[in-house]
Amino acid sequence: MTDIERLLRKYRLTTAEILYHMPDHYSILQTYLWQEHDIAPDFPVLKRFLDFWDKKLDGKLHSVQVVSCELIKPSEFRFSKGELYLH
Repeated sequence: MTDIERLLRKYRLTTAEILYHMPDHYSILQTYLWQEHDIAPDFPVLKRFLDFWDKKLDGKLHSVQVVSCELIKPSEFRFSKGELYLH
């Protein structure tokens, strides 16, 4: 699927901050930032990644914070309060 097709199918830029326990030092938390296009609020791509993490990687997940932003939105505009002419 191309990027344009994703944008038109309501994909959003999704960023997840993943905190996980270090495999050798369980009391130490490490941060991993993950960013991908995904569909809110179900986040199927992120869920697949977290399932992969849980099954294949050693560091046990502590917490995940997710932020999502639409990529195609209505344009924003404001009315000007005045005009300025120069020469």
